[in-house]
Amino acid sequence: MNAHRPPLLALISLLGTLGLAALSGMSAPALAADGPYQISGRFALGGEGGWDYLSVDPATHLLYVSRADRVIVVDTTTGRSVGEIADTPGVHGIALAPDLGRGFISCGQANLVKVFDLKSRAVLASIPTGDGPDAILYEPTTQRVLAFNGRGKSASVIDARSNSVVATIPLGGKPEFARADGTGFVYVNIEDTAELAQIDPQAAALAARWPLRQCVQPTGFALDAVHRRGFSTCGNQVLAITDLDSGRAVASVPIGKGVDGGEFDAATQTFFSANGEGTISVVRELTPEGYAVQQTLNTQRGARTIALDAATHRLYLPTAELTPPASASADNPRPRPTPVPGTFVILVVQRQ
Repeated sequence: MNAHRPPLLALISLLGTLGLAALSGMSAPALAADGPYQISGRFALGGEGGWDYLSVDPATHLLYVSRADRVIVVDTTTGRSVGEIADTPGVHGIALAPDLGRGFISCGQANLVKVFDLKSRAVLASIPTGDGPDAILYEPTTQRVLAFNGRGKSASVIDARSNSVVATIPLGGKPEFARADGTGFVYVNIEDTAELAQIDPQAAALAARWPLRQCVQPTGFALDAVHRRGFSTCGNQVLAITDLDSGRAVASVPIGKGVDGGEFDAATQTFFSANGEGTISVVRELTPEGYAVQQTLNTQRGARTIALDAATHRLYLPTAELTPPASASADNPRPRPTPVPGTFVILVVQRQ
């Protein structure tokens, strides 16, 4: 910005630039890298094992964290572990159904979903699924749980009241993260075909699938239910934004490297991309057609999944210190870094 330009004219110029970007359907130019979000705390939990998704229950201030073969329950007011759910081999995600008093855990190595009581944390049932359940969610209007089977390329539809599988939906590709829009539809990224699929849980059917043309390997997903926008984080460092009613590509925005998870805060109209390189890309929704990178926040290497507490607007990201990956081999062509035992931590991020 020209330092000699009058402040009012400078503001008008900036708004005009953003407005042109919105009208053209292009992404607005990135704002300054420094911004309002900061790391405000760390929950040092330690222990061994990897991690994947985590879920927040805003009403109880509890955070459910996947840890390889167990789920750790953390009190977000103290940062301390208050319990765990054991024997969840290959756990990926935790779906919460507060209206039923139950939670659902995807156990990827056992091809099971485990059901637990939210108060006692006792396991109530084990439900067989397709091959490799990964992402999982609860759709409250139908009271159905969808477990997305990565190896099986399908979704197991579970009646959350009877704890029984009512259908298996073929997806034609490897599903990644998914969200419910609150009106009875669910949206999920299909990673290997670079598509966004729309699912009707009540009919237990695939309703639509749309190509994500500027996206390679979509993983994390979030949505703006009011403005009907879906946000897919892509392995080629792109955030692909889609109209959830038509499948139209709305915009694409640059994000960081190694992304896995994403969150959208409806109150602030802000999207957050958790990048495994050790950053969060903070993207503002200026209008339903215009978007701008507001901030790139340094976090910690490996912090690639994320959960939002919509009540406090805090973000939680798990990570640990990592050793260099082993050399690639025929059995393991893409080796990953190994977490250092005892260094596992939850980063807390919030607006200052």
